[in-house]
Amino acid sequence: MARPWMPTLALVALCALLGVAALATARAQELSPAYYDGSCPNLYDTVRRVIQEARTADPRIPASLLRLHFHDCFVNGCDGSLLLDDTPTMASEKDATPNKGSARGFPVVDDIKAALENACPGVVSCADILAIAAEISVELAGGPYWRVMLGRRDGMTANFNGADNLPNPTERLDELRQKFADVGLDVTDLVALQGAHTIGRAQCRFFQDRLYNLSGTMRPDPTLDQGYLAELQQRCPAAVSDNMALNNLDPPTPDTFDNSYYANIQCNRGQLRSDQAMLSAPEEGAAATVPIVGRFAASQADFFQSFATAMIKMGNIAPLTGGMGEVRRNCRVVNGN
Repeated sequence: MARPWMPTLALVALCALLGVAALATARAQELSPAYYDGSCPNLYDTVRRVIQEARTADPRIPASLLRLHFHDCFVNGCDGSLLLDDTPTMASEKDATPNKGSARGFPVVDDIKAALENACPGVVSCADILAIAAEISVELAGGPYWRVMLGRRDGMTANFNGADNLPNPTERLDELRQKFADVGLDVTDLVALQGAHTIGRAQCRFFQDRLYNLSGTMRPDPTLDQGYLAELQQRCPAAVSDNMALNNLDPPTPDTFDNSYYANIQCNRGQLRSDQAMLSAPEEGAAATVPIVGRFAASQADFFQSFATAMIKMGNIAPLTGGMGEVRRNCRVVNGN
């Protein structure tokens, strides 16, 4: 029997976990919306201009930039590690399965960085560029505004294995909830952030099993609306394997940030498994997500407020601040390389 004064291994582990959480919180508290007010006063105007130009040429850009921020923050925290290219000694996160062939918008980030280096050289980090670009992208698409916390610095290395374990659209709902909880995001944050799919597209390969052979059953997913199933089967024929054809995740308003995504789910027209599972997978813990889906479907204002809150929380995941990391001159490479 352990002596009263000797901490158990479980207690030691708990204290260590609390210490890490406290450190992450302390770093997040160092961030401020006014961080660049003196050093780069035209920051927002510059980023907005570049994104507006890119969006005119490619309406998918807002969704792509929003996804880059999400995929960056879930790996190593919000440190711009996703933007780093391969080197002889480092595998890029861009080549991990959740990113390869689908993560996009990197040239737009390069253009933003170049414009900012011209306006205020060596000042704005690539991690902060992703955070600002996500907010402006949502706003330009008709979504909510939030005050972006700034002051992140850029990481010095990528984490390929971490990127390979990003939340993905084929996972069970309980697995997704755990991955969100691991970075401090609760079930409301999960449902709200899934709402980013209101302006997204998905390749057939990410949901084709639902159309023909769900979990090896040789049958389509019974939770899919039959009419919608027929539409998707026409767009994603079974004969084409690894199909990269694009499909609007929110067909009624594909380029408008609104709450119709949740109405789609209520009609069993959630395209990705991770979308529909929030309503139709009670065995995976959907009892917790169903009322939130209903709230957001009934009130766009409620969705917008919860989405903005979740984005701020996500942006606070383990940022590098103070003397940690660096401010990259080129978002693709660590300074000096």
